[in-house]
Amino acid sequence: MAMTFSELLGEKLLQHNESGNESNEISTNQLDGKTIALYFSAHWCPPCRNFTPKLAEIFKETHNELKDKFDIVFISCDEDQSSFDEYFKEMPWKALPYS
Repeated sequence: MAMTFSELLGEKLLQHNESGNESNEISTNQLDGKTIALYFSAHWCPPCRNFTPKLAEIFKETHNELKDKFDIVFISCDEDQSSFDEYFKEMPWKALPYS
């Protein structure tokens, strides 16, 4: 039996607002019908910090074409909320709230 995204990830995700300055909560249901990449990463991880800008560039280049079919959800391995917040600002995709 397949799990829904809300069963797997919870009810809420974070998404940057239009200006990119703040994050808003959105329903996990917005992922229904999409192929989702779960991106496990952390601010303290040098290989992650090198890879994230490259992934962000590709995501931005392809997002308009694929936005109804594909998305990325960041799952933080950071040690505190402030590290999560700082790192998530660099990402154009959604995130699981820090916990």
